[in-house]
Amino acid sequence: MALTGRKVFLITAGAFTVVIGVNITLAVMAVGTFPGLEVKNSYVASQHFDADRAAQEALGWNVAADVEDGLLTIAFTSKRGYPVEVESLDATVGRATHVKDDFTPDFAYSDGTFTAPVDLAPGNWDIRMVATAPDGTPFKKRLELHLN
Repeated sequence: MALTGRKVFLITAGAFTVVIGVNITLAVMAVGTFPGLEVKNSYVASQHFDADRAAQEALGWNVAADVEDGLLTIAFTSKRGYPVEVESLDATVGRATHVKDDFTPDFAYSDGTFTAPVDLAPGNWDIRMVATAPDGTPFKKRLELHLN
């Protein structure tokens, strides 16, 4: 069998077809699993950023999250380490790389600490949360959990 120009063309066209097909498939899968959006309109969000940050920092809150024996705990404390009063908490737990595992835990609140039963597989998890102070000030935070 001789290697003719037609065969070289078919081999080359086949190789490029495979490479382009794989690239398109991976791009579609990447966009489909993680939209990459933090806010719908970054310009509008930027107009309030400094004021929102100053209000959140004025609260003086610290927050920490932990998972132990299937119980997720999110604790809010003051600068001095005392529990603070939190009006409400809206939190989503999920992976950093995709949204298919995202869920909203059913939290119970007691003395500055929110707890919820969870079943998390080992790996890296994010908690995207918005807590509200009694005066209505939002406290936004993304917490990272590393489970073995």
